[in-house]
Order: sequence, then C-alpha cells, then structure tokens
Amino acid sequence: MTDTPRLSCIIPAYNEAPRIGAVLAAVLDHPLICEVIVVDDGSSDGTADRAEALATDAPTLRVIRQPQNGGKSRAVATGIEAARGEHLLLLDSDLLGLDADHLSDLIVPVLERRADAAISLRRNAPLLWRALGIDYISGERVMPRALLAAHTGTLRGLPRFGLEVFINRLWLSDGLRLAIVRWPGVDSPLKHTKRGGWIDGLRADAAMLRDIFRTVPPAETLRQILALRARRI
Repeated sequence: MTDTPRLSCIIPAYNEAPRIGAVLAAVLDHPLICEVIVVDDGSSDGTADRAEALATDAPTLRVIRQPQNGGKSRAVATGIEAARGEHLLLLDSDLLGLDADHLSDLIVPVLERRADAAISLRRNAPLLWRALGIDYISGERVMPRALLAAHTGTLRGLPRFGLEVFINRLWLSDGLRLAIVRWPGVDSPLKHTKRGGWIDGLRADAAMLRDIFRTVPPAETLRQILALRARRI
C-alpha cells in the first residue's frame, strides 16, 4: 500500500495482568501500527507494571496510568487525547488467540479506503450476533481519529460501558461504510471466568447492559444492529 495513514492502537486495561502480555505481543511491531497506548484504568494487579516491562524494548509503546478506576469510556477518551495517528485501532486487553494477521484483517479495509470503519466478530461472540453477522458492542474497531477526537468530553461522561453504542451512533450519523471482520480464532473471556463464578459474572453482564441502555434506549440498540448491517461493504 502507498500513502498509508498513521494508525494508533489504544488498549484500555483494568486488572488484565494475566492476559495483556499476549495482546501486546500481537500488536507491538505490527507494520501498520505507529504507536500503542495502554491506558491502565486504576488496576490493582500489576497490569501497568506488566505493560511497562514490555515498553523497555518497545519504543512505540506508551503506558498511561489513571490513578482511579473510571471505566472503559473514560480510559479510551484518555487514549484518544494522547494518540497521534490519523486512524485509531481500539482493542480490548483480554483477547485470547489474537495474532498480527487478525489485526491486519481488521485494519487493511480502512487503510485501503474500501471501508470507513471496521469491527470484529469474534469466535465466541454471542450466538445471536454471529447469526446476524455483527457484534454491535464489539470492542475491536478501526476508525478515523477525528470522528472521536471531537467527543472526548462526552466520552468521559458516558456510563462505564456506553462507549460502543455511542460510537455506533456516530458511525451511523456520518454514514460510514463498515467492514465486519470475522475473527474465528479469537475469543473474549466470559465474565464468569474472570470474576470467579457465575453469579458475579451475571452481575457484571447486567451492569454492562444497564450502562448500554443508559446510553441509548433498547429500541435504538435494535435499530443500530439493523442499520450497521445495512452499511456493510
């Protein structure tokens, strides 16, 4: 490719010390990524220390420590304000099975301008989302930085897990063409495996849904799913 835009990868992280190293191994030294910004959201398990240890040999990696846990939306806003790339790659810090080829598959349609934005569809996305062919709250996305840079103040005021549906609203308002990229080798750990049991996992899922529906009403989430599918390239 020629005239490739610069791309910044933002990874919000909270208590992901056991997993963030594998994610960073896939991202660091990727030829399409000019910088990697880990925003540690007040972790208590050494996540930031783990990332900073890798930064010693990775000049493109920066770690920003937020002193208190403020939620994913706020952490991403911090990363956007620090990023220099023309495009952003948003990436969750707990992915399993991620490699450089998966990242290329997500990035290339946007950098080649075949799509304006891209979103992943992981192997263990909910069955309904896989059947529909889109995970509307996937955390792995590529888009122009300018689209979000004007809204970091709003992002900081969103509920903790309102980020993705807010981004969907922006994408649809701007009429972006969307690449949906299947990641058959990538999983996101289910919440009960990270929280130590089914009850805590269900509570976490319920809290996430509350945040989504505080950001957009339930009827709008359905409209988003249908409208995003219609914008597929």
